Amino acid sequence: MEMDKISIIVPAYNIEHYIENTVKSICDQTYRNLEIILVDDGSMDRTPEILDRLAEKDDRIRVIHKENGGATSARLCGVKVATGEWIGFVDGDDYIEPEMYEMLIGNAKKYGADISHCGYQMIFPSRVDYYYNTGCLAEQDNLTGLKDLLEGSFIEPGLWNKLFRKTLFYNLMHDNVMDNKIKNYEDLLMNYYLFQSARKTVYYDICPYHYVLRPNSAATSGMNEHKLRDPIRVMSKICEETVECPELNHLAEKRLTGQMIDAAVMPLGQQPDVISSFRREMCVELRKRLPYVLKSSYMGINLKFKALWVSIWPASYRFVHTIYAKAIGLDRKYRVE
Repeated sequence: MEMDKISIIVPAYNIEHYIENTVKSICDQTYRNLEIILVDDGSMDRTPEILDRLAEKDDRIRVIHKENGGATSARLCGVKVATGEWIGFVDGDDYIEPEMYEMLIGNAKKYGADISHCGYQMIFPSRVDYYYNTGCLAEQDNLTGLKDLLEGSFIEPGLWNKLFRKTLFYNLMHDNVMDNKIKNYEDLLMNYYLFQSARKTVYYDICPYHYVLRPNSAATSGMNEHKLRDPIRVMSKICEETVECPELNHLAEKRLTGQMIDAAVMPLGQQPDVISSFRREMCVELRKRLPYVLKSSYMGINLKFKALWVSIWPASYRFVHTIYAKAIGLDRKYRVE
């Protein structure tokens, strides 16, 4: 018997060609006790009128129109008005399989979890990549969930493949801990706070969420200030937040070091002046950080070697890494033709 209501929040900004398919996939869920909150984040195309028309067709749909503030602002705006006991997010150009929320809430109830999450499919025009579709199920206590999230090899940072107990959002709503100026990597930061508040999480590695890569989407669009700096800002913030928990802090510091290495050698692309300046800045920061990295007992020999190499001679590392990326196809992994 369906008891708990799930509020599914969809931030929508200039996605007139995709939003109807997204909403249809939510309306078609086998779990029927849904509240579907569509947040128009100041769209300038036909998205607002499409949302209003969709609301006329299904009384579970509620539309909010607001000034543009970014994905975090839109999501939290939806959370504020949500009446469900559980919160889910779907991006407005993705779609989900019919049993996704029935599975997620079923696992949450069965295992007594505050967060229930799953894998996803990354949909390219010519292929599908699975993350990870092993079929395994893992129960995680508070510390294990946070460690898996920060390690990043098992739990993905997205919000949209997860179901959250609404009470987890209390601190986010009342203490204003999320920085709406962060436009990239913000999913990981919000997940960190939500996992921090969760007593238990459960992960089922099947892939009912379809993350669609399309030209000009946020994931595939060109480099900008937020894409350059926000990942460093987010991980630096998490490093500060975890300073009293060595197990988590070590994972965050390792991840931040890896980000700095990647940033110091990133391709110039179509904005050579901006990226070149940022690369130099990251090299300077990495050199300052190098004594700490080399002395640490948890960074790992591979990461230490990379940090030392990039600090001394970034151009040679960049050359070797470019050849390696081309050889294994890494430079084309997220390319959308």
